[in-house]
Amino acid sequence: MINMNKREKIIAGVSLVVLFFAGGIFFSKIYQTPAKTLDVYKEALADYKSEDYSNSYYLFSKISPVSDLKPAALYRQAECARVIGDNDSAIEKYKKLFTRYGKNPLSPRAKYQAAQMLMDEKPKLARKYFEQIMQHYPETDYAIASEYFLGLIMIKHYTQGENPIFPLSAKQDVENCFRHYLEKAPDGRLASSVIDNWLSLDKTISPDDYLLMAESLYRRGEYIKVKDILEHTLESESWVLKAKNLNVTGHKDEALSMLQKGFAQYQSYVSAEKLIEAMELYFQLSGMPSYDLADWFLSIVESKVKDYAFIKKCDYQKGYEKTKCFKDFYVEYPESKYAPKALSEIFMGTYELGDFEAAKKVARDYLDNFRNEADAPMIMFWLGKIFERARDYSAYMGMYKSVITTYPDTYYAYRAYLRLNHQQHAIITNRIKPVPVEYPYPLKNPVIKKLVELEDYELIDEIAGSDGFVKSWILYKQEDYPHSMLVARNAMDKLEVKPDKYDLRWRLVYPVHYYDEIKDYAEITGNNPPLMLSIAREESYFNPSAASFAGAKGMMQLMPSTAEEIARIKNLGSYDLLDAASNIKLGNYYYAYIKSMLSGKDISAVASYNGGIGSVTRWKQSLVYEDTDSFVEQIPYEETKNYVKKVFRSYWNYIRIYNLND
Repeated sequence: MINMNKREKIIAGVSLVVLFFAGGIFFSKIYQTPAKTLDVYKEALADYKSEDYSNSYYLFSKISPVSDLKPAALYRQAECARVIGDNDSAIEKYKKLFTRYGKNPLSPRAKYQAAQMLMDEKPKLARKYFEQIMQHYPETDYAIASEYFLGLIMIKHYTQGENPIFPLSAKQDVENCFRHYLEKAPDGRLASSVIDNWLSLDKTISPDDYLLMAESLYRRGEYIKVKDILEHTLESESWVLKAKNLNVTGHKDEALSMLQKGFAQYQSYVSAEKLIEAMELYFQLSGMPSYDLADWFLSIVESKVKDYAFIKKCDYQKGYEKTKCFKDFYVEYPESKYAPKALSEIFMGTYELGDFEAAKKVARDYLDNFRNEADAPMIMFWLGKIFERARDYSAYMGMYKSVITTYPDTYYAYRAYLRLNHQQHAIITNRIKPVPVEYPYPLKNPVIKKLVELEDYELIDEIAGSDGFVKSWILYKQEDYPHSMLVARNAMDKLEVKPDKYDLRWRLVYPVHYYDEIKDYAEITGNNPPLMLSIAREESYFNPSAASFAGAKGMMQLMPSTAEEIARIKNLGSYDLLDAASNIKLGNYYYAYIKSMLSGKDISAVASYNGGIGSVTRWKQSLVYEDTDSFVEQIPYEETKNYVKKVFRSYWNYIRIYNLND
């Protein structure tokens, strides 16, 4: 032990007191209770949303540097400063964020924003930042956009001064930047600016690059510009796009003429995908009988799309000839991407002919090779029906259970449930227990958990990255319900293995909107509330302002003439089709009316809601079917058949997700 005299002990004691005092001051400056931090952030965000950016900037500065919300606060400060024109402060905060918190998900966005703001005053530093983004975050949208801005920096560098010299090699570098952007993001936000700047270069542009520009402009709906750009392309390579652009601008005869010339002279110059686009447009414009046109295509198209022409020819045949055509296709093109479709058609055709042993073999072949394809649940369900017909109890029970387990959200899972429970009626229950949409994942990340509580949706989106369900949730919270559902549906479709029904992501795919109104009017009219909810979902994605090209309006997509007639028949008085409650009321009365005309059958009524009572009545009289399943598969209008399946798929999922028994 070191001996200290009395004076040294006093000095040491005073020093310790000073140290503790200084530490206390420092600690008091940086420490906030979690509750205080959330309160400050919430107040700052409220000011930000109300556009009081100066006070918001000040309040965000009060977030403690040791808080895990500090990177978000720095980003918000930078945004405040940028909006009010204080570029120096904005760049300072962006830089502090990506230098101190380099691994934070907000870092690439901060560096990107800073680089853009530095382009005029410090182009070398801006270029450095853009290049770092491209190097370290190559898969992000920021990297794609950075390449475009690098091109702009080079243009400015070589065009400034009294006697600027812009060497051809530098122009080629700029051109490469612009080309890479359009290749990676042809319909990106900056695409039009990219094209305008590319065209301003004093350099010869190749026909291929002009075609790249034209494709981008077409995807963006800038059809007049497309026409001008296409003048600089080779017709042998651009004929498909020319035909599409002529068609969309109302020049249908010229479009058809271009297609005829293209198929006669230029097939080898375009990809299989382009040829298929051209064939589809020709089907639309030619006026020829579909079967004859498909047969003609089969005789004249190149080998790279022979399988597509063949499958189209089979589509337009009927009965035994149709099944035979698909068999011939499958023999000739077993590796084609259309092979699963052919095999499913062979299966159904063989089943309808009553050759159940052959149908079982085809089903096994399909399930062995194409279990992840779209028709797999249909094949499995109908295979179950074959086993049920043969009274093979364990086989059909196992098959129906497999449909529900493997493809839980499909129309065929719904039909399998009915078969398992020996239920003849289409309705399973008239009651569900709606619960609200929540953030789609357990909130394990403390920062996201706080941002969810704070409702800072923009930064949640940035931190969560490209997750479709998070984007859907944000759109939902912003009350953009139709877009939210579309994004969630696409995200769910990408999952090969579907989550269980308790997973919060399902609520985004099948949210419950306007259920009080739907339930009230359904009960008044004797309809099933979850089924009416499903019709509203499929008709408009719960958009009260929805309007179709045919003129249908509102939540349940009623034609004005239909609404007028049902209001008169039921003496409903005045109405407004764009008012949600009014539209739901009329939709329920209309559905109840057509259901009463069709022996109270919900399958028939749903089909009529889309295809009309007259059509459904004719089908029920002319089609040869053994039960409801067979009737639905034989509906001759593809749109109506798919509509029935979509509505009852939604019905199944609503009662599955919001089951009162759980």
